Amino acid sequence: MRILRLAKIIRVGIRYGLDQLILEHEPSGHLMRIARVLLFWRDLSAPRAERLRLALEALGPIFVKFGQVLSTRRDLMPEDIADELEKLQDRVPPFPSASVLAELEEAYGQPVDQVFASFSRAPVASASVAQVHFATLHDGREVAVKVLRPGIAPVIAHDIALLDAMAWLLEALWSDGKRLKPREVVSEFKKYLHDELDLMREASNCSQLRRNFTDSNLLLVPEVHWDWCRHTVMVMSRMSGVPIGQVERLREAGLDLKVLSRSGVEIFFTQVFRDGFFHADMHPGNIFVSTDPATFNSYIALDFGIMGTLNEVDKKYMAINFLAFFQRDYHRVAQAHIESGWVPPETRVDELEAAVRAVCEPIFDRPLKEISFGHVLLRLFQTSRRFNVEIQPQLVLLQKTLLNIEGLGRQLDPDLDLWQTAKPFLERWMSEQIGWRGLMNHLKAEAPQWAALLPALPRLAHQALARDSQAQLAAEVARLTAEQARQTRLLAVIAVLLATLAALHFVT
Repeated sequence: MRILRLAKIIRVGIRYGLDQLILEHEPSGHLMRIARVLLFWRDLSAPRAERLRLALEALGPIFVKFGQVLSTRRDLMPEDIADELEKLQDRVPPFPSASVLAELEEAYGQPVDQVFASFSRAPVASASVAQVHFATLHDGREVAVKVLRPGIAPVIAHDIALLDAMAWLLEALWSDGKRLKPREVVSEFKKYLHDELDLMREASNCSQLRRNFTDSNLLLVPEVHWDWCRHTVMVMSRMSGVPIGQVERLREAGLDLKVLSRSGVEIFFTQVFRDGFFHADMHPGNIFVSTDPATFNSYIALDFGIMGTLNEVDKKYMAINFLAFFQRDYHRVAQAHIESGWVPPETRVDELEAAVRAVCEPIFDRPLKEISFGHVLLRLFQTSRRFNVEIQPQLVLLQKTLLNIEGLGRQLDPDLDLWQTAKPFLERWMSEQIGWRGLMNHLKAEAPQWAALLPALPRLAHQALARDSQAQLAAEVARLTAEQARQTRLLAVIAVLLATLAALHFVT
């Protein structure tokens, strides 16, 4: 089976000229010329990135998903390939309803009709790992049921093994292979797929995001119905709206596209800087807009398999960089890189500042609304590689998400000035982190811990002093014991000497 699968991969690779992606880096060019002669029948007129996308689609859903993950690694991929791979969509035929029912009965240990009052046999969405059906609970609540594709785990393990072997060959044969770290990318993909195979994990992501936006009408997130969730099944409230990519339908529904575009930016920055937890797969298929009168113009988020996280250091680093960009303070950008610890400490600030200026100055000569925030960040990452910066995975995911948000926002409103929309939010966030407001906020956050600790301080101080006194006493006892032992040894020596002198006197 594995040999047949490998043979298909080789056949597809040759058909779409993927060998040229490797052979074009061979210094002499002999192998490239030989391949052109032997494989003269191929039509390779299409750009290399398009041929790679078509090859991945021909190889099936797991390779499509791998291409989607590759498109997020813009720190490693050439720009033309990353742009093309973003076009990949899961176009997977649904698995039979009999298999769905069997999977659900195995998960619940009872027939589907006893679990749900009604269950639609026809899926509303189908992807490589799972598909979604609508259903109704016995209490009348309408839900969406996400079911893991039966037998997907061994298929994934099989294809991952082949991808790892191909990555090893790529590193060995391609001059640029080690820099691109293909085996590291495959390992990251394996972890991502492993997480996606556990729908309880996705359900917890959904629940966390919903809790973060409980008091906001900006973003609606389905409610997870935990009693019906299993590792292979996720049940959540059914959401309805217009897909964000269908601009004409949005206009017909009377939605304000300018407000929507600004709301998307605010949602992104709220997730990143307030929560440090963000939806990292915000492509048009996963984002809807509500037309319900109660939640009109609100975004609806779906599919929570890929989520990004940022710690406080990451958030501060990103905010300082963004604000420094707004002010063209390249020295501060360079300092932030060094202070973050991601640049070797011996890096000269002036050299890094000059490199950042070379990236940003040509961009700022254009109107702000034409500048891509995401591409500025990407160029910065690419420049940083010269200074041995290890770009953190969470920041690469952030940059990819930012590109998605920019694309969605400008599709809704071509005049969207993302910089001006984001700047007040970032300035407000920074004021909450530093200065007196920041100090007061941190004191509020720490107040419960201090309230619990203060009454115990006398007891803790007494215990510390007691421990110190006991330690001093133990040290004094040890010193006296050592002194006594020393004196005993000295007396013994003196006694031996006296005995020796007495013996000598007796002899004489």
